[in-house]
Amino acid sequence: MWRPLFCIFALAAPLLVGGCAGGGFEEDPFPTPSDYQIHGIDVSKYQGEIDWASVRGAGVQFAWIKATEGGDHVDDKFAQNWASAKAAGIPRGAYHFAYWCRPAEEQAAWFTANVPNDPDALPPVLDVEWNGQSKTCPRKVPRDVAISEMKIILAAMERAYGKRPVIYTSVDFHKDVMQGEFADYPIWVRSVKCHPALKYGARKWRFWQHTAEGRVAGIKGNVDRNAFNGTPKDWQVWLGAMTVASRA
Repeated sequence: MWRPLFCIFALAAPLLVGGCAGGGFEEDPFPTPSDYQIHGIDVSKYQGEIDWASVRGAGVQFAWIKATEGGDHVDDKFAQNWASAKAAGIPRGAYHFAYWCRPAEEQAAWFTANVPNDPDALPPVLDVEWNGQSKTCPRKVPRDVAISEMKIILAAMERAYGKRPVIYTSVDFHKDVMQGEFADYPIWVRSVKCHPALKYGARKWRFWQHTAEGRVAGIKGNVDRNAFNGTPKDWQVWLGAMTVASRA
């Protein structure tokens, strides 16, 4: 049975949810990012030209690659990153950035039209956040609408790729929409100031985006860094389960 490091400290979580003790990883009682053994990155066009062989040599063990946004945008570097990461031997998956001004059916169709069905790929990811800084779609939809739209996209992804999608989310979106929902999906959380238990409470999570200012050989400038919640054995089991599911 998978036993994440999070569970070791579950009893302490209710006392600390809502703030970061001292404002830093080193001052709270939870594991720091370096305590996890499986590390990866997520990238988009903003990372520019990536030397994926050097990225692998730096110890990166997985990568999430931006593919699409809304119903009419493909990341400029997606095709190149998708092919090059695989050639370098790095497990990689594609993510879609949800756009709350476009019907869910159109977004799902756009993603599946632009992301190849590679049986060896990681599961697809649905990235759900509020985007108040957007010049074209800063709106927040009601909770029930957001949940309904998410379910449509997630179901379409699973039908197309044969794998249960991962959901990426931020603290505010999780609080507004996801609490009490989507317990049967792998969750990827953003928490750059402290351990996810301090921001997401008892939510079980698989991946933790812990910084937007990571540095990795082969990438010029900053890159998001992520940790997998489990041991190397857990990681291999999870990868194997994803591959079997896609070929069933």
